[in-house]
Amino acid sequence: MKLFHGTNTIVKNPEIRVSGYNKDFGFGFYCTNLERQAQRWAMAKRNPHIVCVYNYEPDDRLNVKSFPMMTDEWLDFVAACRHGESHPYDIVEGPMADDEVWDYVEDFLSGRITREAFWALAKFKHPTHQILFCTDKALKTLTYQSNYEL
Repeated sequence: MKLFHGTNTIVKNPEIRVSGYNKDFGFGFYCTNLERQAQRWAMAKRNPHIVCVYNYEPDDRLNVKSFPMMTDEWLDFVAACRHGESHPYDIVEGPMADDEVWDYVEDFLSGRITREAFWALAKFKHPTHQILFCTDKALKTLTYQSNYEL
């Protein structure tokens, strides 16, 4: 499977990053199978805007959590990760909670909106996808292929 990573530097040897703010699925190395999404990620960085391309070979020995769509389980998982909780997975894959959706998550967690209201507000206008490589074992499934600058 071809995956993309939007950034401002060429990343031939991805690393697990465990700093910065808490993200949807926790810390690690994020990619997507949606090239346009990786381009948006790259454009959000300072120059240069680079998209790195990888080949991903799944490994059945890894502990993988997959969310095919946004569900209550996905919402609870994202909320826990965004609050700094850890999980036991090598790889986590599923939809993104972009900034707008995250605002709805915060409203839900604070009790300002119900779970039902969250789902009504969180409908995407375009598909999203992210796959997080959480461990060094998981990174071994990625092979750098190429990159291009936007």
